[in-house]
Amino acid sequence: VSPKLFRSFTKYPSMNDIAEPRQGLTTCDNDRFMRFWYEIRFKDIGLGFTSAEMTITAPQKWFPYNKGGEPRKWYGNNDYVVNWQNDGYEVKQFVASKYVSYSRTVKNIPYYFRKGLTWSAIAKKYAVRAYNEGFIFADKGQACFVEESSYYYICGLLNSKYVDAILAIISPTLDFNCGYIKKIPVSIDIAHKGDIETLVKASITTSKDDWDSFETSWDFTRHPLVRGAATVAEAFAAWEAECSNRFNQLKANEEELNRIFIDIYGLQDELTPEVEDKDVTVRKADLGRDIRSLISYAVGCMFGRYSLDVEGLVYAGGEWDAAKYSTFQSDRDAILPICDDDYFEDDIMGRFVQWVETVYGKATLEENLKFIADALGGKGSPREVIRNYF
Repeated sequence: VSPKLFRSFTKYPSMNDIAEPRQGLTTCDNDRFMRFWYEIRFKDIGLGFTSAEMTITAPQKWFPYNKGGEPRKWYGNNDYVVNWQNDGYEVKQFVASKYVSYSRTVKNIPYYFRKGLTWSAIAKKYAVRAYNEGFIFADKGQACFVEESSYYYICGLLNSKYVDAILAIISPTLDFNCGYIKKIPVSIDIAHKGDIETLVKASITTSKDDWDSFETSWDFTRHPLVRGAATVAEAFAAWEAECSNRFNQLKANEEELNRIFIDIYGLQDELTPEVEDKDVTVRKADLGRDIRSLISYAVGCMFGRYSLDVEGLVYAGGEWDAAKYSTFQSDRDAILPICDDDYFEDDIMGRFVQWVETVYGKATLEENLKFIADALGGKGSPREVIRNYF
């Protein structure tokens, strides 16, 4: 350890003096108490509750659950919900039936539903994400709680190369338990605070825009290739440029944050601010993946989960409203035959062709089907390739 890096441990207060890193909930049976958010009726998920508002009378059964996941900075990995109905009654009863101590499992309840910063406790790389009120956090999706005045500063610090260097000393494995995070030396530099907060807020927004571009986000509104273009190729080219700009901007933000924190800690001779492309955790355009997700979105429109007239989730349980599907009607009986040939007028292939024609126009239909088929790969005519894909 270099002398300058070593001195930061005695020169500055530790994270534990400024913030509150905490372990969260262990259900003792995730198959029983945890779901992907899209496995259940959307109205049964309690979104946006604060700790002050949350009571045992909350009508929802499921609540957002920070579980960790692959390293991702700034925002995202909002995949899971946990059964916390009636203030976690079922979880608590189940834990008690196993004779397991609450102190080892249902930990830090007063911190549930508070705004915080979260990360994966076991991961290839330490990466912190911001989240707002309404989440419960897990034992492997640990969290740090900090005053609002320092929230974005600490978020930027924890995602910096300075913290990578500190963790390489105190936790040189894949374990990023909050016990190690508490030991990180923290310098709150007032002169740079405003610049850091501006860069962090921009990075969170950029990462959220990326996360919300895919169906696996509950804030997803419309597929990025449905954007008023005449052809799928034009839409993909615009999407590719958008992704590239987002990626480059986030990389530039992270490198500027690294420069600032390297200057604050006086480590210019120890660290460099550059960020490798592989460590930027927003996605670039990918033709195969994005065409497959476009097809998935089209099937969602066929079933009425999505609509070309209304943004976001339209039907995910609850009351059906046929008036929301004027541009492209959802399938009347909610059954889509998948056949090896053109036996039914309303089979999935026929409906998909109708959808492509509705979105991009009749004049470019064959061109669009060929572009989609080429992206999927396979032998035969465009319709044969797409039918085989289904």
